Amino acid sequence: MASIPSRSQGAARKASSIPGEHASAQGEEASPETLWVHSNESVDRERVDRATGPDTSIAAFRPVPRTGVIYVTTEAVRMGFGKSRSEWCNLGQGMPETSALEGAPPRVSGVQLDPADQEYAPVAGLWQLREAVASLYNQQYRRGMPSQYSAENVAISSGGRAALTRVVAALGHINLGHFLPDYTAYEELLDIFRLIAPIPILLDGERGYSFSVDELRKEITGRGLSALLFSNPCNPTGKTVGGEDLAAWVETARQLDCALIADEFYSHYIWRPDLTAMGGRLSAARYVDDVDRDPIVILDGLTKNWRYPGWRVTWTVGPKKVIEAVASAGSFLDGGSSRPLQRAAVDLLDATRTRQETRAIARHFGKKRQRMLDGLRDIGFVVDSPPEGTFYVWASTAHLPPGLDDGMTFFRAALARKVITVPGEFFDVDPGKRRGGRRSRFRRHLRFSFGPPMSEIELALSRIGQLVVDVASKSCDETP
Repeated sequence: MASIPSRSQGAARKASSIPGEHASAQGEEASPETLWVHSNESVDRERVDRATGPDTSIAAFRPVPRTGVIYVTTEAVRMGFGKSRSEWCNLGQGMPETSALEGAPPRVSGVQLDPADQEYAPVAGLWQLREAVASLYNQQYRRGMPSQYSAENVAISSGGRAALTRVVAALGHINLGHFLPDYTAYEELLDIFRLIAPIPILLDGERGYSFSVDELRKEITGRGLSALLFSNPCNPTGKTVGGEDLAAWVETARQLDCALIADEFYSHYIWRPDLTAMGGRLSAARYVDDVDRDPIVILDGLTKNWRYPGWRVTWTVGPKKVIEAVASAGSFLDGGSSRPLQRAAVDLLDATRTRQETRAIARHFGKKRQRMLDGLRDIGFVVDSPPEGTFYVWASTAHLPPGLDDGMTFFRAALARKVITVPGEFFDVDPGKRRGGRRSRFRRHLRFSFGPPMSEIELALSRIGQLVVDVASKSCDETP
């Protein structure tokens, strides 16, 4: 990805160069045909223009890029998404549908306030919730093991990014490995904290984005990694490290004293048969020997696996000394999570209730996963590897008609049909924009979410299919 221009440069480029953009800014739809005709010249400009707003610069502040989901949602709002949301299909959303599911526990419809809820919660979280998180991990993953998690092994945060920020802020002057592709928010996060040196590790789509324990060992020893940050299951590819492979990763981290920072926010959306047979949930916690010595740090929360994203209640699980550092970082970063919502979250972490929710997710989202895979393939997308976890499909536009065979141009054309997607280049995590002007290796990919209801997925597939037919037809008409 190219470096981000100044706001004035970005605004000038956008105003003068991107087809249909003026009409979009006024709330009118740019035609997919217009976007198709000028696709080649729009892509490079669109790739670098993620600065925020018009040129109202204040000298002390830098333009801060938007992460992938925020960027695409903002662009959709400019075309009317905020005013007529019911007409849109949001396959870019990073959250699951939050309504009741058959077989799932009843949804929480209200939170009763206690007089003590008017006060701050402890920065590390309410003790009752920390105990509940520890108990759940012990019941799900550590039955019969001598080393058990306690409340002191848990810190509560106000959202996934807050939890990640706390952990990264607590790291020392180290080399930290991260995979490509991976979660878009890692890019800015790993750039802001200058004590760490981010080391990218490229995964190969032709190998299904797999990464063996031998490769892990070579990266740790060869590049001097002291920590590895990764989403598991991976956002966006759905690649999942589990079973014996995950056990070997944990063992390697233990032997080489390399911290594994496992972002497990999609760990209840598991589609690999061998892992569904283990309960449909995964965690590195299953393979930890000593909860206070093994360098394994786990992040999760109510956001995805319990389908309460608006609560912003998440947690970090790890050795006590790490949790102390994470809580100290929280004291100057965010101050802690909502007290009433923490208190209400305790009951949600009941082990029986959690199993019921996970089973309901497997039944309901499994159907949507298959429909999305079948629909995209029928349209002409290439799926490098079916997702083993998450509620995303990572698909390539390489075989689509000219003008739609690039992630960003497809995104723009689909936006005109009221369908939101996320271009793959956002997941090409590049802290500090150190790769110069090279085009993203994932520029032909898109992430499609099957988080929305099935009816919205069906409508989106229909619109996308018609878009491809229309552009292919126009291409044939213009061929001499």
